Amino acid sequence: MAKAAKSRKRSVPMIVFSRARDIPFNRIRLSDSNVRETGVEAGLDELTQDIERREDLIQGLNVRAILDADGNETGDFETPAGGRRYRSIARLVTAGRFPADGLVPCIVKKADAKTSAVDDSLAENIHRLALHPLDQFRAFKRMVDGGMSTEEVAAAYFTTPRYVEQRLRLSAVSPKLLEIYAGEGMTLAMLEAFTVNPDHARQEQVWETTQQSYNRQPWHIRQMLTQTTVPASDKRARFVGIDAYVAAGGPVLRDLFEADNGGWLEDVPLLDRLVADKLKAVADKTAAEGWKWINVDINLPYGHDHGLRPLTGTGAELTDEERATREALREEYERIEAEYGEVDGDLPKEIDQRLGEIETALDELENRPVIYDPADIARAGVFISIDRGGDLIVDRGYVRPEDEAPLGVEGDGAEADGETGGDDADGDPAVTRTTITIGGDPVEPEEDEGDAIKPLPERLVIELTAHRTLALRNAVAGNPHVAMTALLHRLVLDAFRERSFGGCVEASVRQVYLSVQEADLKDSLSANGVSEREQAWKADIPFGDDEVLWSWLDTLDDASRLALLAHCVSYGINALFERPNPYVGNGISQRGLDQRLSEADRLARATGLDMVDVGWRPTVANYLGRVTKARILEAVREGAGERAAQLIDHLKKPEMAKEAERLLADTGWLPEPLRLIEQETTATQPDEGQEADLPEFLAGDDEDRSVDDEVTAHAVAAE
Repeated sequence: MAKAAKSRKRSVPMIVFSRARDIPFNRIRLSDSNVRETGVEAGLDELTQDIERREDLIQGLNVRAILDADGNETGDFETPAGGRRYRSIARLVTAGRFPADGLVPCIVKKADAKTSAVDDSLAENIHRLALHPLDQFRAFKRMVDGGMSTEEVAAAYFTTPRYVEQRLRLSAVSPKLLEIYAGEGMTLAMLEAFTVNPDHARQEQVWETTQQSYNRQPWHIRQMLTQTTVPASDKRARFVGIDAYVAAGGPVLRDLFEADNGGWLEDVPLLDRLVADKLKAVADKTAAEGWKWINVDINLPYGHDHGLRPLTGTGAELTDEERATREALREEYERIEAEYGEVDGDLPKEIDQRLGEIETALDELENRPVIYDPADIARAGVFISIDRGGDLIVDRGYVRPEDEAPLGVEGDGAEADGETGGDDADGDPAVTRTTITIGGDPVEPEEDEGDAIKPLPERLVIELTAHRTLALRNAVAGNPHVAMTALLHRLVLDAFRERSFGGCVEASVRQVYLSVQEADLKDSLSANGVSEREQAWKADIPFGDDEVLWSWLDTLDDASRLALLAHCVSYGINALFERPNPYVGNGISQRGLDQRLSEADRLARATGLDMVDVGWRPTVANYLGRVTKARILEAVREGAGERAAQLIDHLKKPEMAKEAERLLADTGWLPEPLRLIEQETTATQPDEGQEADLPEFLAGDDEDRSVDDEVTAHAVAAE
């Protein structure tokens, strides 16, 4: 029985593949059974060039014998699968790069094959798996490692060298992250973001962080990978120059997938050292001019020259040769402008370049160095810094009050001060020693804050109101009507309340120095507006002779007089918050503070001042990194809505502050000290000296109410 059952078992036929053979190309033709009929020419140029480069086919043609009417093979063949390869070979034949009877590798299917020609053609075009991008990255790397250049790889695969470099950079990402990408755990855009920093450990750390965050956007990944670096657009990097930084061994992180504006400088201590060295060299060279002191600081605060007397020097005269050069340059400039003034579009490159050269040369000739009296130099000093664009600032000629020459003293200023400008005991010239102060505010540690809304730190409130004070000054200076009203208001109060002061006319403006301020205040729109207006008036006003000044003011037209009045009155604007303390020195009472803030609010309304319009935005540095988590969430809730606040409420404070900065960027949100005071019923003011409630955003907490004394500028006198 067992043998009978075994004999009844049906055997499975074995598969026999079609045979391969080389067939002359002129015996092959395209088959009508080929299913690819749309877009057959797409990519054919590249395929033809690839076959020519290899001098071979990677995959042979699939052909079937053509039968005659009687069913006999004719010796010719048709190709239902491989039509694009057939067309490419035909092009090579036409171009004379392949003989018409050249042998082509083919898989020859039987005429009575189990599947039809249409079936074979469809199967070849459907049963194919596109290469995973990761495999392409790795293949490019293996080819380059094998000796091919990126240009050769790019040429072979009809792309650009930059594309190949991008794929090579992708292949260099942490293997752990590549496997996640292979498993579709991250997008290609996310993987591209990880290429910014080559440190695999840091890449993996950032990836783990993103798993606990709602924000997995590529820009956020780049931000985390470069948060300890300095962008090439930073003024320090521009001042030193990327080439000098790289020559000193500094690494630069570059993004091959997004515009990176020059990349990121990774070695911040090296950059700071290069900045300090370059500034020190400038200071040493400037000290040789004989100045008494030099203050070097990359972040000079707004109003750093407060209380100092600026020297008035004279511009160096042009020589006859320089005058002739200037006139020739002006004539050339006018001739070029006349010739190309009517040209539509951009100027020719060489013409545009020449105009730039002329402008630079004229600027050097017309902005002559200022010459100071040696006696003044001996008692005055210099500020050296860097502007926001990375350009060097050497601001000469400021005299400190203690260095002023006593009245009636004549002669050399250095000797009047008991100093000499001669050589030291060793015969070497006196050297000015300069202290370079580079740094910022310390980072505040994260605390266990709870959910309570704590008051704003007093120093932060002072910094915020310094922003508002400067913005108010700029606004009042631009509105003569409001400035006149404010001045009349002040004078009327003084006149009709019978306040008694000494002197002939006691209407005066006392400029308030903003001793506590954020580092970026000097670069704000308000600071720039005030500074530009001041420089314009300084250039016009004839200082030095009181009678000449009176006559000049007397002949001004009314519009100019009002504009100048507004500018002068604006310097008396003081909207600063300070803790009421009427018993100490020049301390202010609660009533005085309330009056100050109320009048500041009135001025803001009168001038239409909006702190958002003048460029203030909440950032980690100026607000969000310096308040509690509860305050951050409150700000996001007010500015961006409850949903936005919920998205970040689980984050630690540093990450929460960064995300809040992004969420609030374009919302127009302002903290309480920068807002207009809401119209409320006026409460009874306390009597002078009586205790009064603090503003709501400060009440209830005694923390952080002491304001450190402002660090004075470091300057060491020449010996």
